Amino acid sequence: MARSAAQPARAAKPAGASAASRHTTDASASVSADRYRRTRAQHRDESAEDYVEAIAQLEARVGSARVVALAQEMGVSHVTVMRTLARLSARGLVITQRHKPVRLTPKGQRLAQMSSQRHEVVLAFLLWLGVSKRQAITDAEGIEHHVSKQTIAAMQRRLNNRA
Repeated sequence: MARSAAQPARAAKPAGASAASRHTTDASASVSADRYRRTRAQHRDESAEDYVEAIAQLEARVGSARVVALAQEMGVSHVTVMRTLARLSARGLVITQRHKPVRLTPKGQRLAQMSSQRHEVVLAFLLWLGVSKRQAITDAEGIEHHVSKQTIAAMQRRLNNRA
């Protein structure tokens, strides 16, 4: 049967090529899936880190962290704060009582401290690179949640060795 000009010739596949390419594709997909899984987990943790950091900052600044102050600090509604605090409480990060300030648990305090330190390193690194203060503050807020411990350590080493 003759092939029409509209039907391109199919390239012959070498014997065994499909199994090898399928393995390569499966391995690539696995690496990609792992990367996306880590990013989704980082996004889930991002809110928790922001809230415990904000609670710690309010406690340091005004002595306590109340829901209304958290809503103002985070730029969200009272309802959003209440829902988020319920999730944080379930994770053992905060203690909430009706009509009382929110308190961090020891686990929440450790997360707040770690998040704050990571934020400060990223901010200092961006400033060292010459990013404007306003932009560095904005960028550090996003970057701090997605940067690895290895990268933070490298940033800190570079900052420690700056001339």
